[in-house]
Amino acid sequence: MKLSIINIGKYYDTVQALDNISIDIESGGVFGLIGPNGAGKSTLMKILTTLEKPSTGNVLLDDCDIVKNPNHMRKILGYLPQDVAVYPHLSAVEFLTYMAAIKGLDKKSAKRQIEELLQTLNLSNVQKERLQAYSGGMRQRVGIACALLGDPKIIIADEPSIGLDPEERIVLRKLFRKLAKTRIVLLSTHIISDIESTATQLAMIQSGKLLFKGTPESFSQHTSGDMEAAYLRIIHAKEGAQ
Repeated sequence: MKLSIINIGKYYDTVQALDNISIDIESGGVFGLIGPNGAGKSTLMKILTTLEKPSTGNVLLDDCDIVKNPNHMRKILGYLPQDVAVYPHLSAVEFLTYMAAIKGLDKKSAKRQIEELLQTLNLSNVQKERLQAYSGGMRQRVGIACALLGDPKIIIADEPSIGLDPEERIVLRKLFRKLAKTRIVLLSTHIISDIESTATQLAMIQSGKLLFKGTPESFSQHTSGDMEAAYLRIIHAKEGAQ
């Protein structure tokens, strides 16, 4: 399976949010999309998840243009947005059961998947508590579980580790690495440590422009393997050129 982003541009009136972005993403490893806040990452995520249309360019899932045929993407997509919306008066089980029904899962399959996801994400002991009592990190884990319902073949997560403690981040990294063996997994973040030990390929955008695409090793080759230093070096070089 291959997701091809081809010459994508996005304008909001006269403001250019994305400028001629081209990236190929394949299953077999986690793909990391990095860049500072406001770089255009979330805009690209919305285009890939068919929530927005590009102003220019195409996105192909294998040979299908998902801009023209969004349902081809939607039926196999698991999406975690930057801001997870939940129903506060529902419990985690009730909310996930509701979302599973929307996704068309049968009751038996939904129950099994929900139990497994709650256990994996360490929410089993609070699964019947109302979501309004959850911390931000707990709600984030519910959002992750929601994105993984239905065994999606493409997983796109925008800042997935927001609110998670270090142990929870480790669990999430291991989960994404496991899922990426047979799926396309795209993680977007401005926190380098989130993808440093997870991504096998990555791209960096800033001010809507693609500054790098390749392996983490090649990204940090000029800073002795220090990805954080390489990231800051590229940002400062770009800012100094403006």
